[in-house]
Amino acid sequence: FLLNQDSLKPFTSVCLFSLCTSMPDPGHFFLFSSNFTQLPHLAGTKGNMHLAQQVQAEWKKFGLDSVQLAHYDVLLSYPDDTKPNYISIIDEHGNEIFNTSLSEPPPPGYEAVKDVVPPYSAFSAQGVPEGELVYVNYGRTEDFFTLERVMGINCTGKIVIARYGKIFRGNKVKNAELAGAKGIILYSDPADYCAPGVDPYPDGWNLPGGGAQRGNVLNLNGAGDPLTPGYPAKEYTYRLDKASGVGLPKIPVHPIGYRDAESLLRKVKMHIHSNNEVRRIYNVIGTIKGTVEPDRYVILGGHRDSWVFGGIDPQSGAAVVHEIVRSFGKLKKEGWRPRRTVIFASWDAEEFGLLGSTEWAEENAKILQARGVAYINADSSVEGNYTLRVDCTPLMYSLVYSLTKKIPSPDEGFEGKSLYESWYEKNPSSEYKEVPRINKLGSGNDFEVFFQRLGIASGRARYSKNWNVEKYSSYPVYHSVYETYEIVEQFYDPTFKNHLTVAQVRGGLVFELADSVVLPFDCRDYASAVSSYAHIIYNLSRNHEEELATYNVSFDALFSAVKNFTKVAASFHERLQQIDINNLLAVRSLNDQLMFLERAFIDPLGLPGRPFYRHVIFAPSSHNKYAGESFPGIYDAMFDIESKADQREAWDEVKRQISIAAFTVQAAAETLKEVA
Repeated sequence: FLLNQDSLKPFTSVCLFSLCTSMPDPGHFFLFSSNFTQLPHLAGTKGNMHLAQQVQAEWKKFGLDSVQLAHYDVLLSYPDDTKPNYISIIDEHGNEIFNTSLSEPPPPGYEAVKDVVPPYSAFSAQGVPEGELVYVNYGRTEDFFTLERVMGINCTGKIVIARYGKIFRGNKVKNAELAGAKGIILYSDPADYCAPGVDPYPDGWNLPGGGAQRGNVLNLNGAGDPLTPGYPAKEYTYRLDKASGVGLPKIPVHPIGYRDAESLLRKVKMHIHSNNEVRRIYNVIGTIKGTVEPDRYVILGGHRDSWVFGGIDPQSGAAVVHEIVRSFGKLKKEGWRPRRTVIFASWDAEEFGLLGSTEWAEENAKILQARGVAYINADSSVEGNYTLRVDCTPLMYSLVYSLTKKIPSPDEGFEGKSLYESWYEKNPSSEYKEVPRINKLGSGNDFEVFFQRLGIASGRARYSKNWNVEKYSSYPVYHSVYETYEIVEQFYDPTFKNHLTVAQVRGGLVFELADSVVLPFDCRDYASAVSSYAHIIYNLSRNHEEELATYNVSFDALFSAVKNFTKVAASFHERLQQIDINNLLAVRSLNDQLMFLERAFIDPLGLPGRPFYRHVIFAPSSHNKYAGESFPGIYDAMFDIESKADQREAWDEVKRQISIAAFTVQAAAETLKEVA
């Protein structure tokens, strides 16, 4: 019934939203997921380039206004076909008496598939170090502290072995370097990658003993391509030499399965020959131009590249993006256009350090800072089948809660109830009463550059496991050859009902952000969150009451700024309720204040030692890239402060970070005040 733009006038946005969320077709998830997971799609290979071209052609067919390929030449990392990577056990005479597996046994039905990259740690340093092996648990800061200061075990000159889990693998490598290790082996321990009572794949969804987790081991801290930090990796860009690349590890790294890990109990030798080389990657960028505010952009993006087949990561997400594009294209063909421009992105080289999204954002940084309304991330749609998981800016809290009340729950036992109701019952917030839990944004995914560097309001949603009960890390077959289409269809989401729900959430967020007259952001939620975080960081400081007094450290300025921000946010919300929505200039003015609020928390100087992480309220933890930290500047200054040599200097840095936070919160409040 939607024939042309005029025919839309009698219909409310509620009707359009209902149409938007009812359009995704569960049958398409079977088709798209199966299609995207037949072959490997490693970044920088022909397989992934061909998939980019396929996505481009289909998005054009779906009816987008334009679909372009955006290419970048970035540093990537691959094993040497002539010199395989492996670990060996050395006897007292220097003879190799055991070698780890060179590859994983292929899953049933995939025996003939070519171009499956063997397990490796991308960007590992080359080398053949030999030495005693030291077990370092998860390789966290506290694990090395316990080894060296409690147990008296020095890792200098040793090869260390760490189990995956708890923190980002690159942080493990960095910690090993700082401890003086000359190599690090990573393995997936059954305690972390096998659910109790579940069989290994293909009979169940646990990781087989020969399975190993691929992954990059960079510590980019938001820099993007290691050779062009801060700038797009185009033909005209100056490049660092490979040895000077940002975030590259200095020691050899290699992943193995738990079956091999059981054998490594004595002197070992690493054989690592992977090469770093510049290759071309391709993002697919599609656009539907807005009608009223075409210069305001709402972006939905997810990556396309995978280590092997990528059944869960990323193709369960890529299939959802594909279906959302099809649904929006169908609406457009029937006469609808969004108020604001919608950009759809299929990112490349996410697995190598978020390279595709970062390079595109760097190339378009000036435009995005001026016009970017919001970014919705769309990686894996399912990492479990228990309940919804959402990470987002506080600006989106109210929008997410409102949206999930309109979407039916797919969960058994919640027939006829909303997604909000099942989500709240299964995962209530520990910070706020009577609402579901929403997590802070950390990193490890493509929203990083938009949120942490550019200050564009961001969010992500997927179906997840019960983290309170299911203690294994992530999902067991993560980044292994066993992450196939079949594991999704047989064990995670047989009817693709959770894919459908995630599509409704992600698509609904994009629709509301692109088509609402007034942006559906609530600055009062931001004020509440900032107040909560200020109290948390202050309470953490109270473990050092004596030092606070000795060095005259006060949080008064921060609490004063938070109080003022809260007052101004409430006043702004009152003005928002009185706006004349027919006054386009007034609407535009208030929307701009809402859009630029996230930008107001950006410090152009960045965090100490991490210049591309510029958000003063949120940043990835310095000790675990995956986790989000609030008031990161203050937190990092206080972390392990008692062990720092110069206490006055250390507490002066805490004071400096408090002042930066106080200034930023106060400045953000100023942006919400009524224009004189």
